[in-house]
Amino acid sequence: MAERPEDLNLPNAVITRIIKEALPDGVSISKEARSAISRAASVFVLYATSCANNFAMKGKRKTLNASDVLSAMEEMEFQRFITPLKEALEAYRREQKGKKEASEQKKKDKDKKPDSEEQDRSREEENDEDEERLEEEEQNEEEEVDN
Repeated sequence: MAERPEDLNLPNAVITRIIKEALPDGVSISKEARSAISRAASVFVLYATSCANNFAMKGKRKTLNASDVLSAMEEMEFQRFITPLKEALEAYRREQKGKKEASEQKKKDKDKKPDSEEQDRSREEENDEDEERLEEEEQNEEEEVDN
C-alpha cells in the first residue's frame, strides 16, 4: 500500500473530465480548486474502501463486493447515492452478461465452422469418389466395347 495519501491521487485527466461533466457550460475551475477536488476524491475513495473492507472482514472475506460498498455508503450516510449506485451496478451486470453471451455465441459459431468445413471436405471426398467410380465405369464400358 502507498505510504502517503498523496500517492493515491486519482489521475488529473479523470478528475478534470468529471468536473467538466458536473459543471454547467461556461463555468471554469481554478487549478487550485481542481487539486482540492482531486485530493477530496482520493480521500473519499480511501474512506469508502476502508468502510467496505470492514463489512468484508465481518463476513470473514478478503474480497470486497458490491454489497460491501453499498453497505459502506449507507454507513457513511450517503443513502441518496445508494439507488443510483444500484442502478449503475445493474446496468454493469447487464452489460457484462451481454458481453458474455456474445462471447459464448462467437465461440459456438467458431466451433460450428470446423464442422461445416469437415462437412465440406466430406462432400468433396464423396464427389471425388463418385468421379473416380464414373471414370472406372467409363473405362470398363470402353473396354467392353473394344472387346
